[in-house]
This record gives sequence, structure tokens and C-alpha cells, in this order.
Amino acid sequence: MKKIFPTIVVLIALSIIGVIIIQFQWFSNMLVVRGENFLYKVDKASIAVTEELSRQTSSGGVMRLQSHRDMNLVPDNLSFKITKPFNIADRFSEREIGDKLRDALAKEDLKDLRFEFAITSNANDYTTMELQSKNFLQESADTGHYRRRFIPITPETGTDLEGLMGYEHLIIIVPDFKTQVWQSITWVIVGAAIFNLIIIAAFYLAIKTIVNQRKLNAIKSDFINNMTHELKTPLATISLAVDAMKNERVQADKEKMQYFSSIIKEENKRMNKHVETILQAGLMDRQDIRMNIQPLHAHELLNRVLDNFNLQLQQNGGSVSLLLNAKNDLINADESHFANLVSNLIDNSIKYSKEKDPLKLKITTHATGKSLIVQFEDNGIGMNKETVKRIFEKFYRAHTGNIHNVKGFGLGMSYVKTIVDAHKGKIKVDSTLGKGSTFTLEIPLTENS
Repeated sequence: MKKIFPTIVVLIALSIIGVIIIQFQWFSNMLVVRGENFLYKVDKASIAVTEELSRQTSSGGVMRLQSHRDMNLVPDNLSFKITKPFNIADRFSEREIGDKLRDALAKEDLKDLRFEFAITSNANDYTTMELQSKNFLQESADTGHYRRRFIPITPETGTDLEGLMGYEHLIIIVPDFKTQVWQSITWVIVGAAIFNLIIIAAFYLAIKTIVNQRKLNAIKSDFINNMTHELKTPLATISLAVDAMKNERVQADKEKMQYFSSIIKEENKRMNKHVETILQAGLMDRQDIRMNIQPLHAHELLNRVLDNFNLQLQQNGGSVSLLLNAKNDLINADESHFANLVSNLIDNSIKYSKEKDPLKLKITTHATGKSLIVQFEDNGIGMNKETVKRIFEKFYRAHTGNIHNVKGFGLGMSYVKTIVDAHKGKIKVDSTLGKGSTFTLEIPLTENS
């Protein structure tokens, strides 16, 4: 698995990168094709408009023939007078031509296209413009970002104007051409981006799941090893004590019998404690911890729990300062679980005390308006930032360097967090490596207390 996992990560990463590169090339080609299609539709719409303008202009005012003749007589000299034909600007306003262009573009699915236009008799000289849209000159100055189309307005075939005069031209400018083309395929880009994000998210979740599974497998192995060691040691001690009690000399000595009996009893308690810890972990997994919530005085409970650690503290040369400053210590709690919670915090301070520096644990209480605050401050080995972040994770055990006397399953602090949450409380940790740790417990006070 260790060799396959990096290969899987590399292959999936290369696949995603390849898909993104192919999509980028496809978008580039699509932009070119879309741009050409835009210009084709603009030309098609413009030609349709110029044909309509030419037809309507040719039918409105053309070369007029004037003759001076009598009703009954044909004069000797017949004179013809050619008058100037109407141009586009004579027949249509800027607004009318703009509406015609918008209608024609809408038929070509370019309803939202931004454009400017002008009518001129000389396509190369803007000073001869007969008619122009409002922003035509301004947009025509930005030569790097627009596309321009010239469409001649030719007289209708068969009219008197055909071939007699120069053509007028319709000039169409499409400003910010590339931007408008990109905007036309926005939905494609957004869709591709969403699917790419989904693929990346799926890849991330898959990798995260595999990594977590590897961690769980490692934790499981450590847990089994720890559990085997923790249960094997008391069993071996009990076995030795039983063998010793079979000895006739030991049986004749009551003090030795009591001594070995006490060893068996203590090791049995130790085994029961380990089994209880494992059972509690199972209950936490199933979220099946049953709480018997009732009012209780936290100060009394703290004193009672500390009494159970007196012998252990004396053996290790440790001391506890109990500062019960809270005027109100009445909380709603499950007595058994809350006692275990406090016991785990004290036991944690004892386990992670320094070998050459006796434990000094200070437990203080004070009350706020709605909560009881209990602080457990010790001078132990402390924790680094990574340990502080993960201290409440199930099965997590802090690395203790050269200290090998720390035993357990890594379930104590996870149990503490679960019980605190069950009591709707809060717990936080402040620690400095080599100087000690402070656990701050906040539990709601009983209402109307």
C-alpha cells in the first residue's frame, strides 16, 4: 500500500492536469470558431439591412425627368433635368437604422451584441459620414479591441440609379470583440469549471479518505499492541502471585498471603479499569452513553476524586493545590461520568509529569453568570502545537520522547471531550512544551441556583 498510494496520487493528478490542458486548447479553438461565426452573422444581418435600405431609398426618390411640352404641341427643344437622388440619411434617422440592425442581429441569435454603426459615401474617410451612432467615433478609436465590417449599399438592380453614382457604405463596429465572444460562451466555461471542481473535490476526498484509512489502520495496530501489553502485564503479575501463594512457606505466612492477595486484587482492578475504558470507547462510537443528569456540587465531587489519588501522589512526590473560589458550584451533571472526566484530567497530569520535577497540580474554580469554570494547571512536560490540536482525537497519544512509562490507549482525552459535550460544556487547552499544560473546563450552572 505504501508503494501503490504515491503512484495512485501521481496518476490521478496527471489525469486532472491533462483534462485541464485539453479543455484549455478546446476553449482556444472554440473562441476562434465562435469569433468567425459572430462575424458571419454580423455580415449576414448587415447585408439584409443594406438591401432593405437600398430598396426603400430607390423607391422613394430617384432621377426625375422634366419635360416642357404643350398638351397639343411638341416643342422644338425638349429639355431634361436630373435632380440629386435621396441618400440614406435623407430617408432614415440614426434610431431607425439602429433598430433595423438590432432586429436583424436578433434573428441571427445576436440579440445582446453591442455595436456601433455609420453611413458614409467614402469608406476610407470618416469626415464624409452622413449618419452615425452615438459612440461610433469613440469606439472606432480603439483599434486594438474592435472588429469592423464594411458593407456597400448598392442600388436595387433595374432602377434608374444603378451605375450612375458611387455607393454608400454601412460601417459596423463591434467593440470589445473578444470579450463579447467570451461572454457568449460563459455558460460553457462555468459548466466546465464546476465539473473540474467536482473532479478535484472527488480526488481530494478520495486521497483524504485513503490517508485517514491509513492513519486508522496505524492507530488500530497501536491500539491492539497497547491493549495486549496493558492486559498481558496484570495477567502475568496475577499468575506469578498465584504461583507464589501455592508455595507452602507462603501459605504458612499470613502477611505474605495478604501481600500477594492484595497484588491480585490491585491487578484485577487495573484490568477492570482497562476493560471499562474499552467499553466506554465502544459506547462513544455508538453514541450510546446514558446520562443520569441531576444537580450536584462540583466542589464535593472534586474533593472526593482527589482522595482517590492521594496514595499515587505521595508515591510520586506530587502535590495538589485546591482553590475552590466559586461561590456557586451547583451544576447539572451525571455524577459517575463527571467524576471520570475529572479523574482523567488529574491522571493525565500525573502521567505526563516530569521525572526529576515532582508534579505540582493546581485546581481552581470560579463562577461566571451562567457557568462554572474549573482549571487544571500542571508543571508537566507540556505539549507542542500539533499535540494540542489533536489531544481530543480518539486513540491519539502524545509523543513523549525518551519517557517510556506513559501507558494507556489514547482514549482518556477523547472520553473527556465526549462527556463535556454531553453536558453542553466547553473545554480548551493551553500548553507550552517543557513548562506544563492548563485544561480549562466550562460547565453550565444549574438554573435558579
